[in-house]
Amino acid sequence: MSKSNLSTPLLEVKGQRVWFEIPGEGFWKPRKQTLKAVDDISFTLHQGETLGVVGESGCGKSTLVRGILGLEHVTSGSVKLLGEELTGLDKKSFRSKRRDMQIIFQDPLASLDPRMTVSEIIAEPLQVFHPELSAKERKQQVRQIMQRVGLLPNQINRYPHEFSGGQAQRIGIARALIIKPKLLICDEPVSALDVSIQAQIINLLMALQKEMGLSMIFIAHDLSVVKHISHRVMVMYMGKVVEMASRDNLYRHPRHPYTRALMQSIPIPDPVIERAKQGAPLKGDLPSPMNPPSGCTFRTRCPQAQERCAAEEPVREEKAPEHWVACHFSINET
Repeated sequence: MSKSNLSTPLLEVKGQRVWFEIPGEGFWKPRKQTLKAVDDISFTLHQGETLGVVGESGCGKSTLVRGILGLEHVTSGSVKLLGEELTGLDKKSFRSKRRDMQIIFQDPLASLDPRMTVSEIIAEPLQVFHPELSAKERKQQVRQIMQRVGLLPNQINRYPHEFSGGQAQRIGIARALIIKPKLLICDEPVSALDVSIQAQIINLLMALQKEMGLSMIFIAHDLSVVKHISHRVMVMYMGKVVEMASRDNLYRHPRHPYTRALMQSIPIPDPVIERAKQGAPLKGDLPSPMNPPSGCTFRTRCPQAQERCAAEEPVREEKAPEHWVACHFSINET
């Protein structure tokens, strides 16, 4: 994987919060509660870089990127694209910026309109952002991007139900990239696909990134999936970042017990090595986001939790160069 261009931040997110007010239920209707889906998250993304975002379902990964895209109301914080503030823009102004930010969804078939042909699906962004193009010019660009993502020219007039999951995801990739965005957000794009197809889609995304100079945010709940595609990895738990580091540092020296537990949960095909793995895998379920634990939200599942963890929320600190951890008792050894 080529090194990213670290000179100019493409995306800057500072202190982003996405909170939801949940009304009370029942006869007495107790006070409204606040669900902190994303709570004070900051990071930068550079041109040509891929940031992997990992964590269990319900950790706030998708809500984070939906806030960046303006699909969820951001309670507070700042989102800048190439130095320009996006938070607070009206719908019309934000829509013009969205051409530079595109997303690929988790379920490829569910994200495609079954009533539209492949040609119509892929060409739709061109109609929105490049209305000056003729129908002939749009179809020419559709054919070019179809070829680039591995779709055949004779499939241009088919409908989504005629394609496999992997092919449908290629259609989604073509649709996202036909307007040549600067940022591509991949929201668990391979979790619904077979393992062999997952590798094909990841390799395709890496090739397209190199060819087009894309920056990517790649969301997954499995650390093994993001290992080969990411330059840096951000681990989320209960709406917060618990660890962030370069890919190599995170996989060689995971410092947060949650990160280590996620790695222990990755299955190894060799039964001898699998049985010899040290450390306990992740146990228990996520606490309720409506009633999170005091102090460190991971303490109820952490094997090394102490009294301080219940009384004091950990602050994210740089434990090693470019390696940030939010833990009172982070692990300092390999």
